[in-house]
Amino acid sequence: MTRADVSDDVEAVVEDTDLPRRLKDEVYDTVEQRGLTVDEADDVARAVESRYLDTRVDPLDPVGTVSAQSIGEPGTQMTMNTFHYAGVAEIDVTQGLPRLIELVDARKTPDTPMMTVHLEDEYATDREKAHEVVWNIEATRILALGDISTNVADMLVQIDLNDETLMERWPTVSRTEDVADEIAETIESNLGVKTRRSGTVIEFGPEEPSYRDLLQLVEELREIVFKGIEEINRVVIRKEETDDGEEFVLYTEGSAFGDVLGIEGVDASRTTCNNIHEIKSELGIEAARETLINETMHTLEEQGLDDVNIRHLMLVADIMTNRGEIESIGRHGISGNKQSVLARAAFEVTVNHLLDAAIHGEIDALDGVTENVIVGKPIKLGTGDVDLRMGAKQD
Repeated sequence: MTRADVSDDVEAVVEDTDLPRRLKDEVYDTVEQRGLTVDEADDVARAVESRYLDTRVDPLDPVGTVSAQSIGEPGTQMTMNTFHYAGVAEIDVTQGLPRLIELVDARKTPDTPMMTVHLEDEYATDREKAHEVVWNIEATRILALGDISTNVADMLVQIDLNDETLMERWPTVSRTEDVADEIAETIESNLGVKTRRSGTVIEFGPEEPSYRDLLQLVEELREIVFKGIEEINRVVIRKEETDDGEEFVLYTEGSAFGDVLGIEGVDASRTTCNNIHEIKSELGIEAARETLINETMHTLEEQGLDDVNIRHLMLVADIMTNRGEIESIGRHGISGNKQSVLARAAFEVTVNHLLDAAIHGEIDALDGVTENVIVGKPIKLGTGDVDLRMGAKQD
């Protein structure tokens, strides 16, 4: 709903309030949907403004401490181990407390990396088209394409490719022999061997007869990725109800965010992954911040802890990303990089911090909470940051 849908009087009433633009737009929506009069719109706008002003943080409030309490207390109610993704029984994803720790530690790679891949145009509604994207993403190894046998007498590895599987995974190629040629070339370039092909049967062996080399070739053959992305072992395709109607959505085990965004049929604007470092490298620090907020909120909601105010999570995400890099909350990140010597020493490895500070002649300005508590001074927050003086009245 826009301001053009309401009368000038209602617009004047709403615009006269001390509300941010997002809340003003919500008031306009409500006025239009309920068909309110100017007086009723005024009552609604004033009530919203009153609630908004009541919920604002007072100057000098210890917002960091409140956020830590608001996230930490529900965190004690979380399960220690949950490996299940909501709605997708086939994909195991770390949830609960281990996932929350992963996020605040800013781990380079999650224990169970995954992506949610949305599709565009006909790829989102046509199952065959959606499967084309699946085969371009999922790593296709030799065991999925046919049977492998070893002939010890002739020192040969024989691959009998399955015609139906080849046509399914290479739908744009008309002849299975062409796919077999492509597979043979990939084997030659990866293993450094010469292959012989008869139809869809491929044979090769070591240069010198050696049982050990033969087995080594088989092991290396199993690791070659013939199609798709090496980091993604499996893709689950599901039909889901979205804002645009029913469409196919892909869930992946493993993540390679940058590679997937370049695949035809993938909707880059809605596709996401649970690795905040990949998001940062591909889309920038602001996108990483948003992902951090969404992933943390989702983790809490999964555990039924959705009453945690998102602003607390936003504050944590802001602190972790405000320098342009993703920093963990710990001695190797934010806590270990504080300006205050006493604050660093109070967190972990106390003696090391104090010794290094003494050697380098560091000075503590006593600006924060921790260091003032240590030395017994009032902290510079709330009433502790206000000086009151009463002067003698002059006649």
